[in-house]
Amino acid sequence: MDVVVGLDSGTTATKAVTAGTDARVRDVVSVGYPLSVPAPGRAELDADRLADAAVEALAAVAARARERGDRVVGVCLSAAMHGLVPMDDDGRPLGPVVTWADDRAAGYAEALRRDGRAGGLHERTGTPVHPMSPLLKLASLRAEDTDRLAGVPRWGGVKELVVSALRGGPQVLDRSCASATGLYGIRTGRWDPEALAVAGVRAGQLGEVLPTTAVLEGLRPDVARATGLPADLPVVLGASDGVLANLGIGAVRPEVAAVSLGTSGAMRVVVPAPTADPAHRLFCYALTDEHWVVGGAVNNGGSVVRWASQALAAGDGPPPEGEAADEVDARLLAEAAEVPPGSAGLLCLPYLLGERAPWWRSGLRGAYVGLRREHRRPHLVRAAVEGVCQQLALVRDAFSATGLPVSEVRATGGAVASPLWVATLAAALDLPVRIADSPEGTGLGACLLGLHALGALPDLDAATALVGVSGPVEPDPAAADLYRRTRPLVEQSTRALADVLTTLDTLDDTPGHPV
Repeated sequence: MDVVVGLDSGTTATKAVTAGTDARVRDVVSVGYPLSVPAPGRAELDADRLADAAVEALAAVAARARERGDRVVGVCLSAAMHGLVPMDDDGRPLGPVVTWADDRAAGYAEALRRDGRAGGLHERTGTPVHPMSPLLKLASLRAEDTDRLAGVPRWGGVKELVVSALRGGPQVLDRSCASATGLYGIRTGRWDPEALAVAGVRAGQLGEVLPTTAVLEGLRPDVARATGLPADLPVVLGASDGVLANLGIGAVRPEVAAVSLGTSGAMRVVVPAPTADPAHRLFCYALTDEHWVVGGAVNNGGSVVRWASQALAAGDGPPPEGEAADEVDARLLAEAAEVPPGSAGLLCLPYLLGERAPWWRSGLRGAYVGLRREHRRPHLVRAAVEGVCQQLALVRDAFSATGLPVSEVRATGGAVASPLWVATLAAALDLPVRIADSPEGTGLGACLLGLHALGALPDLDAATALVGVSGPVEPDPAAADLYRRTRPLVEQSTRALADVLTTLDTLDDTPGHPV
């Protein structure tokens, strides 16, 4: 079979996925690397290691394709959004990749909100004003180390780094990754002048922006030798990981939403043109010129159950010898499933890692509201699951307020292996939920975009029918009604407690916590 490699460079691993025009994943290879947290608030990757991992993953999956008799006809690139790395004029990194999780620019996000510029920047660039974005990372560096900012020839992200590693040449990036920088005008198709001024960089320090379907000429000779692939193999520039996840799960037609629910989560829909949320709750990133992805990401997903496993399971002593963390999580979820929906009047604001959509306030903390002495561990765990699903429902409510109806949800991620997570998600959204057959949504999406760019898949909208999903899990009507009535209480509680929670964050002098 002729296959395309979807090369997905993420924040903890690079995955290489192969698939053909039947949209079935043929193979997956993963090459991991550590996320470095050298100080509180920092989250970085070794740029050289990330670049090497791309070549290693491509070489491994290409070798396995040859063993099967498949022919690799192209590579399409997916990259984690919001990374920032200093580079020389030849595309070599001059420092680590600062990832989306780096929180050092939080103060500059608040300053842009206070002086009234945040709303306009969000509307023009599609990227919320949040410390995740390269705009804020650069603004922070401008304020703290102007000389270093001025002395860097080029600034890029994960995509520019991987393109340079695979083929060298001029620094280029795709419109999708550009639209996630906070620096690019999604309607003008140019780097935004005000955003550049806030960041303190020139357009010439950033890469040339090309369509996501742009086909680049071949591999570097050393990469071709290392991978055993032809030197003239087409390299499709590709897109960002979030928008490709929609394509890989078949959520590209109107009213079909994609939900990713792993350690964190997100909900996204595809629209035909750039779309702004007047209340600034949603992002808008490019997939192709005719497909734009609107949505919201939440910092806290399955991580809330892992926290509960560590914080609340101690009453039973340590886990039995040999019991893995996933097994402890499953045991707590089974306990929580015995509690009726609503957790006996307990609400959880699940902001253990701050929060993005719909609040975009990194300093938020978590809270339980309505705690009574009869509540036990299963109530706390179920309330945490409900809290995450209610956050995703708030994103869906923002879709409705922006004129974007949703009638079906397609879900992927580690958490959807749990019946409790899926049932709670369906009830909170009050929508049927279908589970993707393959967990490799982003990598498969890169394969499909590559096939489209190379002319083997004429219509991206066909992915809705091609990609395999389960039969729908329908929402329980009583639970859906309860969550609909309690969701305003989640919003009211968050708004009422936001200043208290963020002030507590600034007062925390625990060792290792930024004050």
